[in-house]
Amino acid sequence: MENSREKLSSRLGFILLSAGCAIGLGNVWKFPYITGQYGGGVFLILYFLMLIMFGIPIMTMEFAIGRASQKAPVRMYDDLEPKNSKWHIHGVVGMIGCIMLMMYYAVVAGWILRYFVRFLCGDFTNATPDMIGEEFGAMLSSPAINIGYLAVVVIISFTVLAIGLQGGLERITKYMMVALLLIMIILAINSFTMPGSKEGLSFFLLPDIKRTMDIGFSNVLMGALNQAFFTLSIGIGSMAVFGSYINKDRSLLGESVNITILDTFVAITAGLIMFPACFSYGIDVNAGPSLLFITMPNVFANMNLGRLWGTLFFLFMSFAALSTAFAVYENVIANVMELTGLGRKKTCLICGIGMFILALPCALGFNIWSGFMPFGEGTGILDLEDFVVSNLLLPIGAIVYVIFCTVRYGWGWDSFINEANAGKGLKMPNWLKNYMKFFVPVVLMVILIVGLIGFFK
Repeated sequence: MENSREKLSSRLGFILLSAGCAIGLGNVWKFPYITGQYGGGVFLILYFLMLIMFGIPIMTMEFAIGRASQKAPVRMYDDLEPKNSKWHIHGVVGMIGCIMLMMYYAVVAGWILRYFVRFLCGDFTNATPDMIGEEFGAMLSSPAINIGYLAVVVIISFTVLAIGLQGGLERITKYMMVALLLIMIILAINSFTMPGSKEGLSFFLLPDIKRTMDIGFSNVLMGALNQAFFTLSIGIGSMAVFGSYINKDRSLLGESVNITILDTFVAITAGLIMFPACFSYGIDVNAGPSLLFITMPNVFANMNLGRLWGTLFFLFMSFAALSTAFAVYENVIANVMELTGLGRKKTCLICGIGMFILALPCALGFNIWSGFMPFGEGTGILDLEDFVVSNLLLPIGAIVYVIFCTVRYGWGWDSFINEANAGKGLKMPNWLKNYMKFFVPVVLMVILIVGLIGFFK
């Protein structure tokens, strides 16, 4: 089995693919507005701490399970779990999580592609704030636009994946990630030249104790922990599958650190782009998700060369969205190939059609099926799907990985450490055993419970 498995051609490919999976819309639009709401620099410091304490070690565990098993997540527990144990159930749950994530993520990625096309065509030039607000509403209420752009995302993604692991996914993600980083740096430099950039940067980067205390320190800490956790996409096997595509040349802790640094660089740079622009044009930075589709288009509509900057901004957002789509869809097809024995091209065709059909409820949830409000007024199918993935499957999955890698009824600490530390690079220290075994699962359980209580409040 091990010899016939496809492999990535380079270490850079692995890092950029894994980072591409982690770098998604969550840390590009969610990160800046949460940072703004939660006290700027205070939140940033806590966020970095949470990445070091929880994000990086758990990501290392997910990679280790994938690399040791050399299988897709749905089968990765088979050779590692003790006989007659039930850990493999989580492999199936992880596969369901990846499918469910893409049932709504592909729809939002379609919105971003549409805004890229609209800016490219100059449709927002000289638009008023009312026109920009109406444009977003009109897009949501149109079944044809939602379904059309969803189809574009699915077709692009599965065409890339059908070309092959190295020639398609790895090669195209490399180009896309390099372009994403370059575009972000250009946009950030442009933001620094704006008249209100100084106020925007200090709001984003300087600690504001008063803002933190107004929200409550425990809420800010929880927000930082949640964001650190979800930004890395840990818990549903989306990282494990890339672990299964690499060899043992490099130890895994160092690779997790590199991917986290890249992910954090993108999140911070997104803030450096958005905050100065918002302050320069007097636009609310706490606008939440509408920051992307209403606030930023308003900024570009007012700006010199706004069409160019808006096009570049939504091109970078499209790359961020598609890099995650490619990575998570790769997980889905890897699982299906493992279960059925079908070839890559046939699997891509079947999964592409299946994923398009499964995403239709979300695409129709803002128009034809907008009467379905699972959590009350103003909520929809997207909120339900996001709740299941973000509040349940990701944190529960992370808890499973930590327990599996630390207890003798699972894979066990020694097996995990041997796998994680194989190869050159940063090693996972042995003294972390009790911290990972007792402290981390308790904290993750608290996040899970507090998150659920907060959500239903």
